Amino acid sequence: MRILFAGDVVGKPARQFLRELLPALRTKEELDVIIVNGENGAAGSSLTKESAKDIFSAGVDIVTSGDHIFKRKEVREVLETMDVLRPLNWGGNAFGRGYLIKTVGDYKIGVINLVGRVFMQPSDCPFNAVIAAVEEIKKETNIIIVDVHAEATSEKVAMGYFLSGKVSLVAGTHTHIPTADERIINDTAYITDVGMTGSCDSILGRDKAAIIEKFVTNLPVKFNVVDGDVRLQGVIVDIDETTGKALNIKRVEYRQGQDHGK
Repeated sequence: MRILFAGDVVGKPARQFLRELLPALRTKEELDVIIVNGENGAAGSSLTKESAKDIFSAGVDIVTSGDHIFKRKEVREVLETMDVLRPLNWGGNAFGRGYLIKTVGDYKIGVINLVGRVFMQPSDCPFNAVIAAVEEIKKETNIIIVDVHAEATSEKVAMGYFLSGKVSLVAGTHTHIPTADERIINDTAYITDVGMTGSCDSILGRDKAAIIEKFVTNLPVKFNVVDGDVRLQGVIVDIDETTGKALNIKRVEYRQGQDHGK
């Protein structure tokens, strides 16, 4: 099984690029499953029904999220009716699902969404939460993908080692900056952060001037999503369908305007 896991989708420019890129890319790379983190999909924060439909219409199979997913009230319908995950360890009162099992062709794939606790909003322990989910998913499939949406690199690396040999892929999200540490740890593919899908002529997909003004003045500033030099960053992972063991992981980046169909 070949899986594309792409980083945080930032607003309309990123959604548009997904529609342009993914149909041909799925064929070219022989992708079985496409997963993206979509917590910034609606104008940079959370998801609406329309923005979620936009992402799925591009060819995405499963959407993960993070700490911004609950910032729009309309996201409840998205989380309860679509293959969109919220962090598993957000707390007992959170609506939606923290993991799912989806049939793809002749196989099933399990996807788990976690949020970190270091330098982030308080949440339940992701380490305790994920083990129970892994045990449940393994009753149906050995192919398990984990999105760790966290700020601290050390927390993500710790999760990678914690889950090594237990899942197929541990992919970090949240910082929007791809790391160069993709590797396989005890049959588990790992990367600290896959990056983002959005404008790289920006600061994390937002207007550069506004972000700089915030740093200089320490006053509230609106962070608008911007276009220009839109890229998709992520990893492609090959997984043994029977054992769930990762066979290979490669970091990828695709730029808008380039021909990715050949």
